[in-house]
Amino acid sequence: MTQKSILITGSSSGIGLDAARTLREAGWRVFASCRKAEDCARLQAEGFESPRIDYTDAESMVNGLAETLEATGGTLDALYNNGAHACPGAVEDLPVGALRENFETNVFGLHELTRLVIPVMRAQGYGRIINCSSVLGFVGYKWRGSYAATKFALEGLTDVLRLEMASTPIKIILIEPGPITSEMRNNAIPHFEKWIDWQGSARRDAYKEELDRLYEQTEPSKYELPPSAVSKKLLLALTSANPKPRYFVTKPTHLMGFMKRILSTRMLDKLILRG
Repeated sequence: MTQKSILITGSSSGIGLDAARTLREAGWRVFASCRKAEDCARLQAEGFESPRIDYTDAESMVNGLAETLEATGGTLDALYNNGAHACPGAVEDLPVGALRENFETNVFGLHELTRLVIPVMRAQGYGRIINCSSVLGFVGYKWRGSYAATKFALEGLTDVLRLEMASTPIKIILIEPGPITSEMRNNAIPHFEKWIDWQGSARRDAYKEELDRLYEQTEPSKYELPPSAVSKKLLLALTSANPKPRYFVTKPTHLMGFMKRILSTRMLDKLILRG
């Protein structure tokens, strides 16, 4: 049996790294891409093929995919679009530049890589494109406006792409985690510090509590799951003969998915505001 191949973005830590390790153990040929060259080198030392792919660098996407295809002989079974970052802050305090920067990575770059991969999968007659969204891709939450906006956009693009690809052998799938142990919070700090003038905000006092959550190491919430929980759903999405369009991961994601179906917007807002 020919070894199946997958290209994963954002593999330096968290969900992406666990996915790379899990799929390698499951027999896949994993191309665990990272944004930074030093992270690629670290994964290469771990035995991975690790092309450098940065969603904000078009040349890196072209070159990283070319490197992958050269290694496989021109085929690719799956793409897992996992790379993303967040910029926490109240919506009224988000400069347009902050939103633009967040969209460049979480939506535009992901979209460009997807467009590069589709012709490869069309030519070979099969493939799966799996986009990592979030519970914040279908419900909003305070202080997460920028990230939620990108994930809502990603879900819209993915839903339409799935419809458009229905007549092809290319499967389009969403994975929707909730609270997962990762470096997302730490990685968000530079973006927050770059863009958010919290001391000059009308919400200055409210920010103080959020700053404690952002900067202080805290115990995982009772609903938080390890990245392996996402990897389990990823394996299902990759190996099921008829994969689901969506895979929820955590209890909050299942709960919010259910509540969004049965509650009015006003009632859902009250539920979310109660935390």
